[in-house]
Amino acid sequence: MCGITGWVDFQRDLTHHEKTAERMIATMACRGPDAAGLWLRPRVALGHRRLAVIDLPGGQQPMASPETTSDGAPLAVLSYSGEVYNFAELRNELAGHGHRFRTRSDTEVVLRAYLQWGHGFAERLNGMFAFAIWDNRTQELLLVRDRLGVKPLFYYPTPDGVLFGSEPKAVLANPLSSAEITVDGLRDAISFLRVPGQTPLRGMREVKPGHLVRVRRNGLAEERYWSLTGKPHTDDLRTTISTVRELLDDIMSRQMISDVPLCTLLSGGLDSSIITALAQRTANARDEGKVRAFSVDFVGYTSNFEPEPLREAPDSPYAAELAAHAGTDHTTILLNNADLVHPAVRDEVLRAWDLPYGLGDHDPSLYLLFKAIREHSTVALSGESADEVFGGYLWSHLPRAVEADTFSWHALASESPASLSTRFFHPDLVKELSLPEYVADQYRTALAEVPHPPGQSDFERRMRNNNYLNITRWMPQLLDRKDRISMANGLEVRVPFCDHRLVEYVYGTPWAMKTFDGREKSLLRAAATDLLPESILQRRKAPYPSTQDVAYDEAINQELGKIVANPDSPALPLLDVEACRAQANRPVTQPCSMFERILLAETPIRLNNWLAAYGVSCEQLK
Repeated sequence: MCGITGWVDFQRDLTHHEKTAERMIATMACRGPDAAGLWLRPRVALGHRRLAVIDLPGGQQPMASPETTSDGAPLAVLSYSGEVYNFAELRNELAGHGHRFRTRSDTEVVLRAYLQWGHGFAERLNGMFAFAIWDNRTQELLLVRDRLGVKPLFYYPTPDGVLFGSEPKAVLANPLSSAEITVDGLRDAISFLRVPGQTPLRGMREVKPGHLVRVRRNGLAEERYWSLTGKPHTDDLRTTISTVRELLDDIMSRQMISDVPLCTLLSGGLDSSIITALAQRTANARDEGKVRAFSVDFVGYTSNFEPEPLREAPDSPYAAELAAHAGTDHTTILLNNADLVHPAVRDEVLRAWDLPYGLGDHDPSLYLLFKAIREHSTVALSGESADEVFGGYLWSHLPRAVEADTFSWHALASESPASLSTRFFHPDLVKELSLPEYVADQYRTALAEVPHPPGQSDFERRMRNNNYLNITRWMPQLLDRKDRISMANGLEVRVPFCDHRLVEYVYGTPWAMKTFDGREKSLLRAAATDLLPESILQRRKAPYPSTQDVAYDEAINQELGKIVANPDSPALPLLDVEACRAQANRPVTQPCSMFERILLAETPIRLNNWLAAYGVSCEQLK
């Protein structure tokens, strides 16, 4: 994996600002604990932190081409994060064009692909990536992000160039940037949807998934190189199922390439079980032994489990069954509930996110899980994103959610997220935010993007809308969480279900085919019938587990109480103090739901702690 950062300035000599560039690079140490690098010239600084995964001795960065311009400068220099899974095929193709390679790394393949094909080379890459290329021939910086946005890339235009980084902290380490949240920024932080390219900070943008940004002396230009299409699906059901399986087999064979220990994340649900079973099958074919699989549980959770609306049973028995069935080396990471609210853990989570986003108790538990896994493995394979691609969420199947004139996950709750997430804010601010109107506007904007094939029914059109919005407005929140919290521990998490070939193919199938047997994820289930025990094949969708310990919610309420009791709390002028005090003093008789934890008391807590930790100005909100 890795972390990248840099600075382009067409007016100043950056060789006089080496210390600033080094500070930017240092913020990425968690993403790249193995090495650091800086390529510095008058107009450009490219920085890199490396997590060595492929070609451990040969993939040092930034990587410069050996070919040079007439004045002796390399033609191009690359700072790269991610994995390109088809690098072996590209390497062979490039060798046929006369390119010679000095390393075994995919980094060199990406650099030489750019030299061969120019800006169009991104369309040839299969993988998760974010990178920057400086072209000395044109004095241009190219920022590129993968099609689904698995890997992050932020940028901050300046009067004479740009700052960029894998995380906001790298950009904020440069004094040309400033940390300021606006009304629109707060809307972004609490609206429970992700708007492509947008961040809560004034002036800071993300390179959109499937896009590149060209930075030249005369300004910045954003270009799209990939998008989902409305191409009609012509395969019959049997062919579609076999194609899905063929794609999964190919994806797993590519994504299990690693020169460091690799594992899977196993919950015992359909998605992670398929990934784990396929990983073990691939390892068997290569005579690589047992694949390590890691699961999570909480102290007392399985033995004292109480059924929930979205979860009928704990994960542990299913995970153990799949591990025995597939023959993996299985380990359960047991988490202490008290650690989920430990101040040090919550501070690490905040520093991982960098922005006031969050998904309740899932964040600290994932952080602790990934921290434990990193002691054994450097790369993990995850079942993330199968629900968005194949239609697994409850909100994709409930008529009241699907038929609602808003994002379907907003319609799932009895009270709208817009109402829940502003409950503890000052009434004047709530009025200014106009969050219901903001969400409605974003919904209309998103719907206008959806590509549709001709001649589909109204129902199929609605379900394609739902599928598209899940992929482009919901999935980024989960991919961001997975990236930030895993990379905070120096763990690379790969997401096979985000292979763009699979996403394109399944998106093109009609909803009737995705649910041909009357269940969620019918296509995926049918493609994996030979891989899994019947109990897991038939298991209902269950989300990542939340602790059922009321002590977690009590601790959250106490933290909210401390914030409103402290006159120096930066978020205090933005809050409804009496509403917060009432929440802090309310007895907790049962655990909060996942949505309640994300949207209620934790919303002002996240905002306050972020404002304090990052020195963010919120003057425009007062």
